[in-house]
Amino acid sequence: MKWSYPIARISGIEIKVHATFALILAYGAFRWGFPKGAEGDSSFAGAVFGMGLMILLFTCVVLHELGHSLVAQKFGLTVREIVLLPIGGVARLEKNPEKPLHELLIAAAGPLVNVAIAVLLFFAGGLAVNLGATQTRLLQTADGPPTLVTLWGWLFTANVVLALFNLIPAFPMDGGRILRAALALKMGFSRATRIATGVGQTIAFAFGLIGVLSGNLLLVVVAFFVFMGAGQERAEEQARTVLTTLRVGDAYNKHALTLSPGDHVSKVVDYILTSYQPDFAVMQGGGFLGVVTRDAVLKTLATEVIDLYVAGIMRRDVLTVQASEGLDDVRRLMGEKGERIVAVNDGESFLGLVSAEDIAEALVVSSFVLLRDRRRATAEAEAS
Repeated sequence: MKWSYPIARISGIEIKVHATFALILAYGAFRWGFPKGAEGDSSFAGAVFGMGLMILLFTCVVLHELGHSLVAQKFGLTVREIVLLPIGGVARLEKNPEKPLHELLIAAAGPLVNVAIAVLLFFAGGLAVNLGATQTRLLQTADGPPTLVTLWGWLFTANVVLALFNLIPAFPMDGGRILRAALALKMGFSRATRIATGVGQTIAFAFGLIGVLSGNLLLVVVAFFVFMGAGQERAEEQARTVLTTLRVGDAYNKHALTLSPGDHVSKVVDYILTSYQPDFAVMQGGGFLGVVTRDAVLKTLATEVIDLYVAGIMRRDVLTVQASEGLDDVRRLMGEKGERIVAVNDGESFLGLVSAEDIAEALVVSSFVLLRDRRRATAEAEAS
């Protein structure tokens, strides 16, 4: 993720902080950085307390994400990184678990970590209260002064809320994945996803309605993101179901126009104007050299007055995949690498190019064919 900076590495997992994380530190400094009344603490001491509290809160978030990540590693999944954002943390797995039980255990691990932290803080609470020289109740610590009791109250409450909130059975929370995995133990992932995302969107709609009626804007925002997250998960599962039946060798253009490094940009312009092809492989002696894209051509036309050679504007570092690889795996790889286009090989022999648009087109066509075949099968079954 852009603007993310590594701060630690645990079990081979790089932990990064996004640049916007500074906003949460600023919030902590501002919240406790001003005296509360005539006898309040100094601004400096309060600001330090606030930033320290935010760091401890997000340490709990890191532990939550490590819970997911370490269990995922036990099942042979690669965890690329954990990124801390102002809204929480994200553990980025190389791919989703294929077995329902694995997904269930991975999803449950995060909230269980927060439950364990909350239990430890609960039993340590008596010590915190005594050291703080106050009997402030837990619910009174939110606006309390920068004391050990306030620190304890925030940490305890935050871990309870993290556990409970993430157990809501709606994507993208862990509870949605737990529900999907539990259903998938009895049925396929596809059907389980449809049911789980439907439950999630129903819950999101209820949250949104309550938020609107009560004037709680935060609840409305949460409901919106939950609703959208459930919809994205459903679309992702539908795409995965369709694309796993295809190979990347099925998606490349077998009749694509190609270029040589000595061709001029004007020739590419002619190709663009007379065909629907946006990307062109540059070949020499049957070997693949690179790619010239429509965007590169348009940028050149806007900045150059001479007719450059194709070799001067082509991109050489193109990601290469094998024709036998699954189209869904390649789609995920392109997303992880931030690539829009890949070169397709059969062993060492270049076959063609596949772009994100090609995969999207294959998804639409294959989905249509699958739906048509299902309707035909249903019609034939009813007729018989």
